Amino acid sequence: MGRLDNKVVVITGASTGIGRATMERIASEGGTVVGCSRTKSSLEEALDSSLALGGRGNIFAADLREDGSAVALIADTVKRYGRVDALVNNAGVGWQYGIDNPGSMAALHETSPEWWNDVMSINLYPYYSCSREAIKQMITQGSGSLVHVASMAGVTGLYDGHTYTAAKGAIVNLSRSLGITYIKQGIRSNVVCPGFVDTPMVEAVTPLFADPAGAGVLAPIARPAAPSEIAAANAFFASDDSSYCNGSMLVVDGGCTARSFAG
Repeated sequence: MGRLDNKVVVITGASTGIGRATMERIASEGGTVVGCSRTKSSLEEALDSSLALGGRGNIFAADLREDGSAVALIADTVKRYGRVDALVNNAGVGWQYGIDNPGSMAALHETSPEWWNDVMSINLYPYYSCSREAIKQMITQGSGSLVHVASMAGVTGLYDGHTYTAAKGAIVNLSRSLGITYIKQGIRSNVVCPGFVDTPMVEAVTPLFADPAGAGVLAPIARPAAPSEIAAANAFFASDDSSYCNGSMLVVDGGCTARSFAG
């Protein structure tokens, strides 16, 4: 018996990185996984690796910035499995997006309205739309768990990437607000704030950990997290092991936000 047996869990941004690792972790614990992202081929690879570990599931390819995509995702899940026990909101972009799209991760005075709206539409809108539809189903069920992946940049400032930090900070407080509002209907809401994670999203930064002198400056633990380490936190909040966690924020950053200055 796994702790996620009989749980139906929707994971967004599921094709790579934290999302894929979360699919794999939840499937390995017996859960039914529904992975969503824009790229069907990558989703199929993620599903194959997940189902090889146990559980069952399927994929749903969609751009969650588009109106109606979240409605279709949750409706398809309910049609197939009859319920949604947990939603892991994970879709988003980060540092690499700024390299590929100059200006998108700039300081505020250098950020155009177009880039502000673009990053907000990717990093925040799906958390609204997917949570909204999942909550409707969870109210009908009388139970559910919302798990939101934000960032340590949602609780600390950055010298640039101001649109990114605004979106992540909004996710943190949205999660708290949902928790205190919907617990009356049996729905919990919690947020995970990762630090540096060895994923394509921050692949321009993670090689810096190879320098022992610089590694400790980036993070006290002197290494990036593996995606599986963030997935473990997501699986905890999706499971009944976190039954008394509501409105909680779990920072998984190797000690970055615990310090007042770099050592």
